[in-house]
Amino acid sequence: MWQTGDAYEAYIGRWSRRVAATFVRQLDVPASRRWLDVGCGTGALTSAVLAAADPVEVVGVDPSEGFLATARAAVTDPRASFEVADARELPFDDDSFDVVVSGLVLNFVPDTTKAAAEIARVTRGVAAAYVWDLSDGMELIRHFWEAAAELDPARVAELDEGRKFTLCRPEPLGRLWTEAGFGAVSVGEVKIPTVFANFDDYWRPFLGAQGPAPAYLATLPGARRDQVRELLRSRLPTGPDGSIPLSARAWVVQGRS
Repeated sequence: MWQTGDAYEAYIGRWSRRVAATFVRQLDVPASRRWLDVGCGTGALTSAVLAAADPVEVVGVDPSEGFLATARAAVTDPRASFEVADARELPFDDDSFDVVVSGLVLNFVPDTTKAAAEIARVTRGVAAAYVWDLSDGMELIRHFWEAAAELDPARVAELDEGRKFTLCRPEPLGRLWTEAGFGAVSVGEVKIPTVFANFDDYWRPFLGAQGPAPAYLATLPGARRDQVRELLRSRLPTGPDGSIPLSARAWVVQGRS
């Protein structure tokens, strides 16, 4: 589902970079700390840490070689390094990092409890993570699933990310951190505008087969894909210049080890 960096960048990466920048600023971590980015993907959050937090080091880990290749090409700062690793089994000693972060990843991990425990194990300071509000606040994806459900209700009921990823709500997210043993746990939000230049700018990334919604779309015959496209075109809010003004919200959890 998540393998090709370029397709991810077109679909979600351009928006995840904006969320990452705000997230790092809100953490307000002092300079010269050692950071770990769990599920670093194409390097959006690692880049934000380097730009805003003045770290002594940032290590990014991800299970996807394709994403890591994109990250290594994009992030050339010598303070950053990337390696293959699973969030459920981090290859680091206890209390290795001052700050451990994870962006838009935890809902895709098969065992989030184990991942949270691993994050707690390697943290000696602050740990924070964020996930999209897929049930309501991530409008570009929400509009897609609502249109798809009208045409294919039985199948979409099982695939809709808002229903499938129950972690992506404030209460379960906060509970995950509390049960992992973190103290001073808090849950907040980051909200950003996601404005598309026109309908094609919105639709084209869904053809890249990266992520649950594009992967579902790739399984449909051409005529059904066209139906989804035209239903979306008729429903999306459109400005006088053809732009499509949407917004995206991420829930943020933070705690201390």
